[in-house]
Amino acid sequence: MIDSVRFLIENWEAIGNGLLYKFKDQRFLLAALKGLRNGLVYGVRIRAPHALVMVFLFGEGTILQKLLTIFRLTKTHAINLAKFVFSYKLLQGSMSELQGRKKEWHSAAAAFVMGYFVFGENNAVNMQINLYLLSRVVVGLTKLAANEEIIPQPNFPVFPWFAAAVWGLVLWLFEFHPSVLQGSLQKSMTYLYHDSNFWTDIKTFVLRNK
Repeated sequence: MIDSVRFLIENWEAIGNGLLYKFKDQRFLLAALKGLRNGLVYGVRIRAPHALVMVFLFGEGTILQKLLTIFRLTKTHAINLAKFVFSYKLLQGSMSELQGRKKEWHSAAAAFVMGYFVFGENNAVNMQINLYLLSRVVVGLTKLAANEEIIPQPNFPVFPWFAAAVWGLVLWLFEFHPSVLQGSLQKSMTYLYHDSNFWTDIKTFVLRNK
């Protein structure tokens, strides 16, 4: 047993290259596995630093509880992203193989199906990911519509008005309808806009929030 493990460790690169060559004709399967790997790595890279800052800045509980929360959030993000990338690439690749070439609807259909199953659960991590994508999808579709001449190209700077609308709406919602906003956004905005209304002395004015 020990000798077998040692052999694998010492020769993993040659074994791996051999397997890649053996399955070279099933490239979409290998791409799905590589996507699984990249999903895990990217999920950890993105979520761990974000969770570390948000949990220690706004979270409650002991150090151990905060560390466990960071681990749970990172695990959820990384595993969900890995599952989605793997299953999406597998489904998209299968459809492309069956039809002989990649078509635009393959991507939309595969992502639609796997988005439902992987990111359809309403939890904090999935909500953040879906909202992150939504804003970029809306902007992207608007640009695509302009590029395809479905809507006219603007002849004035759009971004300042876009920023004004976003900030006007979010502060209105926060001040008068905060319960409809996503949880982490509520916490961030409470820290910025409500906690700044309260202090008892110079320490709570400058050195700490409360």
